[in-house]
Amino acid sequence: MQTIPQISVGDILEMKKPHPCSKKSVYFRVLRVGSDIRIVCESCGRDLTMPRIKLEKGIRRIIHESDKNC
Repeated sequence: MQTIPQISVGDILEMKKPHPCSKKSVYFRVLRVGSDIRIVCESCGRDLTMPRIKLEKGIRRIIHESDKNC
């Protein structure tokens, strides 16, 4: 049984594949959560909206906003 990752606004997602921008960043910040998730590339600032199921398959690690502040 697969668990559903807990993604919230402000979290940083480390993806398996890099964004095809010039800096090849694998880090994206979450802007909106729902059936579609809106993320923004941390290096170039381009925002993307992806279906939740497709996005969850590409996540390597989630850096929660509450973990960064401690």
